[in-house]
Amino acid sequence: MIQADARLSEMGPPKKKKYKRAEDQHDPFSTFHFHFTLHFQSKYHIMAAKSARSVIKSILSREQMDGAGARVYRSIGTPALRNFDPFLMLDEFDVQPPAGFPDHPHRGFETITFMLRGEFQHEDFKGHQGHLKSGDLQWMTAGRGIVHAELPAPGVNTRAHGLQLWVNLAAKDKMIEPSYQEFPKENVVRVQPKDGLDIGVIAGESYGAKSPVYTRTPTMFIDVKMKKGVTMEQAIPSTFRGFIYTLAGKARFGESKHESDAHHTLVLSDDGAVLPVESLSDETHFVIIAGQPLNEPVVQHGPFVMNTKEEIYQAFDDYNRGANGFEGAPEFVSRIAKTWRANQ
Repeated sequence: MIQADARLSEMGPPKKKKYKRAEDQHDPFSTFHFHFTLHFQSKYHIMAAKSARSVIKSILSREQMDGAGARVYRSIGTPALRNFDPFLMLDEFDVQPPAGFPDHPHRGFETITFMLRGEFQHEDFKGHQGHLKSGDLQWMTAGRGIVHAELPAPGVNTRAHGLQLWVNLAAKDKMIEPSYQEFPKENVVRVQPKDGLDIGVIAGESYGAKSPVYTRTPTMFIDVKMKKGVTMEQAIPSTFRGFIYTLAGKARFGESKHESDAHHTLVLSDDGAVLPVESLSDETHFVIIAGQPLNEPVVQHGPFVMNTKEEIYQAFDDYNRGANGFEGAPEFVSRIAKTWRANQ
């Protein structure tokens, strides 16, 4: 096997019959070999630089109940694939009103909600409110503490369908103040590199288009829609761990050309700079998610994710006492939860 960093001097031409006056003679084989070697090495470098990732594991996400009557397909966060550093959970939620997620706390990580269709209201105990519609994005940093509700809008009876990703925070960031990055559909970066390929850049970069989202834990989140027969290649930073979640249609993924249809989590190999995809149907839809591993201990209990058991005990104590970021939490009841309960 040729080493990627081989030098031309180490791959000189084979010995040939000596000429009487080498300085006056032209050896056509030598010239051919030099140019062939140069071309081969250049091509090898390009191939090495674009080595592809493969699918090394496929997990079918099964429907389960969560919140108050809500249905989710859980990807990351099940016994089959728990704490895929730096990711803690990925849910494809499919909520038919009046189901939803009433008041609940978080500490130590970020939640990313991407609405595919329908509407959801949001309200937290610090007074922040929002209304997510189809195509909208909310990147919430829970940090030291958030109590919030995610519920259907009053009078809206259509299903709310979307994705929610939990991204872990490093120990140094777990107790920062909560914050939001919110983007309506028209401000979510999208790019169409070719006919039949539509890409939403939730975080990171794709085909030269960059998301404005700031990721404390370096993360890429790419939403892809493809028509049948279309191909693409998504660059993935070499230090990132990644996976695919399939939403609709069928495609071949990775160097291994793994075929998959909807509701599968496809774990990618750690080596390789690109992910090649070929669509096998007209309505193929999936997301590519990857991030920089934190390589820190993960201790999770429900909505709290810290580095030690002692920190988890402290989180529960803070929440119950209304202290250290949870001030006002014990008595908080969101306005949207009150309205939601009144309409049950």
